[in-house]
Amino acid sequence: MGDKSFTISRNQCGDIEDLVAILSDDIRGNAREGGCHEAYCVDFDELSADPNQFLALICDESGRPCGTFQLTVIPGMARRGAKRPQIEALRTASWARGTGLGPAMFAWAHEWGRSRGATLAQLTSDKQRPDAHRFYESLEYTATHEGDNLFF
Repeated sequence: MGDKSFTISRNQCGDIEDLVAILSDDIRGNAREGGCHEAYCVDFDELSADPNQFLALICDESGRPCGTFQLTVIPGMARRGAKRPQIEALRTASWARGTGLGPAMFAWAHEWGRSRGATLAQLTSDKQRPDAHRFYESLEYTATHEGDNLFF
């Protein structure tokens, strides 16, 4: 964040309210996040038990929550057994956008993946988030695959 500093830590159960607030502070997340925090606690417990998962809470130098992301190391057979971090639910609080936090979060996530043997990073993003897509392109991400979802 330029001359500002921030911390990235593994999200704790007590951080769930902050996490949900950041996920909701987004044009798409506003409609699909929020509500019962108990549901988030169940998922949080499962994520916390998995060593291939890292759910992050990012705070500015004053300790104010300003971002989050979830990283998942995916081992694979393709690409000669390449491991890859899947970057999901990456959000910055609206007040922190444009501060350099986003690129710093990605740099941290990439290093986290490399330290676990990853050779490429991947992410998915809602097609209705053109600003996010421009941002990812500025970080040299290339839209090489088409993804499909089936919601249950």
